[in-house]
Amino acid sequence: MKGRYIEFESIGKTVLKEYDIPQPQAGKVLIENEYTVISAGTERANLIQLPNTGTYENGFPHRPGYCGAGRVCAIGDGVENLKIGDRVVVNWGGHKSHTIKGASQIVKIEDDSVDLLDAAFAPIAAFAFLGVRKLKIEIGESAMITGQGLLGVFALQIAALSGAIPVMVSDFDATRRELALKLGATYAFSPVDKDFVEKAKEVTGGEGPNVVVEVSGSATALRQALEYIAWEGRISLLGCTRISDVPIDFYKYVHKRGISLIGAHTFTRAKWESSTGRWTEHDDYRTFLKLIAAKKIKVQPIISEVISPEEAPKVYKRLAEEEKVPLGIVFDWKKIR
Repeated sequence: MKGRYIEFESIGKTVLKEYDIPQPQAGKVLIENEYTVISAGTERANLIQLPNTGTYENGFPHRPGYCGAGRVCAIGDGVENLKIGDRVVVNWGGHKSHTIKGASQIVKIEDDSVDLLDAAFAPIAAFAFLGVRKLKIEIGESAMITGQGLLGVFALQIAALSGAIPVMVSDFDATRRELALKLGATYAFSPVDKDFVEKAKEVTGGEGPNVVVEVSGSATALRQALEYIAWEGRISLLGCTRISDVPIDFYKYVHKRGISLIGAHTFTRAKWESSTGRWTEHDDYRTFLKLIAAKKIKVQPIISEVISPEEAPKVYKRLAEEEKVPLGIVFDWKKIR
């Protein structure tokens, strides 16, 4: 039986390939993926080989994708916590029709009310949980989320659930700013407005936001955040700043004002046991699924396209070449079976 997977063959070139679907060994399960989600920033960076990416360090070919959901379709010896037909979150599995995982690596979707399409966003939403948790927001603190891509849209909702008020966002795209307001943002600004920094301070009584989740990965956005953040504010660096092309006066904006810059890459996570501000991936997946079931986090408004994996070359060409791309693009693997 043949499966399919998506591969970046070289800079800017995407192909859909076949492979023999393996059977799971002892302690492992085979998952038939239903949906995998494109992480546009990370995957575009690898496709065009930006600095500080897997393709920049290791070259091509490269298999993108880390975010999805599916059903267990085969079980290896010794697996007792899962059964065939169980719905599960698929993390770090690539854009492929089938994924082999160790049974201990799997988070089962316990609540039948959670749609698999929504659940497929759990791994990328977990990044946003990490970026917000590291700030240790207290009820009543003000927050700014810079960038309203997938990570930013989830960070906005999580910051509001954490008690931040007001919650501000910034993004170049008016459509994304409008969506942010519908999802709970108090204010939505364009970072290119000449009075953007002043507005961010004005709506917080002149002080600036207490916390910032920097999601865009732009050095310019980080410098702006340092201009408007409150005294002794905290900034979590959730977006990957691939190119540090903007000078920052660290004495003036960080040292002198007591600002905390907090690295929030997923590699900084607790591996085995959650603690305050440092939750494991799996615990964040479970929290995300509970919040979806309780209708406290919204996923459907984020989804722009659900497409066949056969369209991968076209969609990645758009990611590489166009400035404005849809927010949430999902591959539906059922469409090629």
